[in-house]
Amino acid sequence: MNSILYVVAVILVIGWALGFFMYSAGGIIHILLVLAIIAILINVIRGRAV
Repeated sequence: MNSILYVVAVILVIGWALGFFMYSAGGIIHILLVLAIIAILINVIRGRAV
């Protein structure tokens, strides 16, 4: 389950980066970035390596 969470976080960061440079998705991309960071932080806080 944790590896799936990490994969989702990576996909969200990639999506944010693409949207940020293409200016196509507006504010949604920044919400995706925040969700990706939260997912990574949850893994770090639980003591699992990212």
